[in-house]
Amino acid sequence: MCTAVVVIRGGGDIGTGVALRLFNSGFEVVITEIENPRVIRREVAFATAVYNGSMTLEGVRGVKADTLDDVSNLLKDRSIPVVVDSEGSVAAALHADVVVDALLAKKNRGMSKDMAPLTIGLGPGFEAGSDVHLVIETNRGHNLGRVISKGSAQPNTGVPEAVNGYGEERVLRAPCDGRVKNLLNIGDQVKAKERVCDVGETEVCSPISGVLRGIIMNGMEVSRGLKIGDIDPRGIREYCYTVSDKARAIGGGVLEAILSVRQGMQVH
Repeated sequence: MCTAVVVIRGGGDIGTGVALRLFNSGFEVVITEIENPRVIRREVAFATAVYNGSMTLEGVRGVKADTLDDVSNLLKDRSIPVVVDSEGSVAAALHADVVVDALLAKKNRGMSKDMAPLTIGLGPGFEAGSDVHLVIETNRGHNLGRVISKGSAQPNTGVPEAVNGYGEERVLRAPCDGRVKNLLNIGDQVKAKERVCDVGETEVCSPISGVLRGIIMNGMEVSRGLKIGDIDPRGIREYCYTVSDKARAIGGGVLEAILSVRQGMQVH
């Protein structure tokens, strides 16, 4: 049984996939989040626990923790604590062995090598050996999940990955500033041009047919252009409630990185 403590910054769908991979491999995992996470794929994101108090995915429970004592008790209970940590102090307080940045911000938001003996950045925005020890490739393709010990991941293309030939078409974006009012739920089948939600007084309709894989929290204030939903053209409802192949691959890369260092791999 591994006893290392891993703190993951960000409990969205990718961070959650990483958390599950590590948790199921015996690591003690803690997720940190902001006070109002704008999570889209809420049914597969432990960030949802910030709103609901808890979130169970594939048999693993993530629970909101308000204090360090809560964190300790939840780890003993074999749960994943989810902590609101806007100041980024939890990793130091827990003496984390590993810190993983899973914010997927495409740029470094306060990550540094001195945060833990091993720091790992997911995707573009990090340079291995400079601001983090290791980087994991997040761009779908031949190198997805690859551990990078020198240099950076592939740059952000700015174009959503294609699913069944659909890229930008499968993404719902806020047409204006305003408050979101959801009309459909995650897992609902949706037809092309069907109304999914409103932002303020403006209707948001799906460009394509499929299943609503993700939608931002009802009542959230959003700005124009922000991603607020995700249509899966494959139309398979079960995919809305399980970790994606991409998240599992990236989680595998993080697991490989940690085990390699524990077995003597040198990092700089």
